[in-house]
Amino acid sequence: MKTRDILLACGIIILLIGATAAITFTIAQSTNSKDNSYYQSLRPDVLAFDHMDQFVHDIEFPETLDFCGESVPLDRFYVKESLERELLVNSYLHASTLLLLKRTSRWFPVIEPIMKANGLPSDFKYLAMIESSLTNAVSPSKAVGFWQFLEGTGKEYNLEINKEVDMRYNQELETKAACQYLKDSYRRFNSWTLSAAAFNCGNGRINRTINEQRVDSYYDMLLPNETERYVYRILALKLITENPQKYGFNISDEGWYQPLEYKTVTVTESIPDLVDFAIEKGTNLKMLKYYNPWLRGTSLTISEGNSYVIKLPRE
Repeated sequence: MKTRDILLACGIIILLIGATAAITFTIAQSTNSKDNSYYQSLRPDVLAFDHMDQFVHDIEFPETLDFCGESVPLDRFYVKESLERELLVNSYLHASTLLLLKRTSRWFPVIEPIMKANGLPSDFKYLAMIESSLTNAVSPSKAVGFWQFLEGTGKEYNLEINKEVDMRYNQELETKAACQYLKDSYRRFNSWTLSAAAFNCGNGRINRTINEQRVDSYYDMLLPNETERYVYRILALKLITENPQKYGFNISDEGWYQPLEYKTVTVTESIPDLVDFAIEKGTNLKMLKYYNPWLRGTSLTISEGNSYVIKLPRE
């Protein structure tokens, strides 16, 4: 190749590099300008982060707070800071907390009357919120349902659990079992706050902590990290649920999930195929199990003298 051709090629490359740099600089200047209407229309998400200081606010703290009528000692710095942590986490965990709030209008009307009838303070509904997000969740340790009962505990509290039926998935029956468990803890510790903590780490752990540390208040105890946060998480959800707008959650009247409307049938004979049963009742297997998540198999065996109440969609 001739020297002239080499120089010409180098010149062209230099020109291209220069042009690319100029274009890149122009784009950068454009995207850095908040007055650029084209950029504003295409990248509102970036602008939102640019102005994040307008949306992130400190938490307005309550002057007093209680759990089941038991006072929370907010005058202690570590109590206030522990609660503040959970308030901030849940206030800015937008999607999860918003979904959880929407579920309260469906499930609180189910569990609150059961709690009242069984003598359990209403504040414990917030415990169900943090345990399962008001879903039939299954934990890595195989705890199940709104109240996250392990199989052994469920059977201890008279919940039927087998291959076809698992009443931990029955919101009403598991709520009754949870009421009994928490009341048993209260008789042991004479504290609803300690009963809530024991629901997380066990009655035995709380009892050992009382004896070893010679304290009888949750707020004085050194506990495993999850239990250290547990009651504060309940309190945070209580505050947010009671006043969602104060913590930045605005839900329209139409946005709340409505309670399920259903009718019931009592079955006294075994059902060999739940698909056939659902179709005969004017629905399908998906809806049958949505309304009756405790049905775990494809059939239902009913021994002589027993029966089950099955919910069916009203429409």
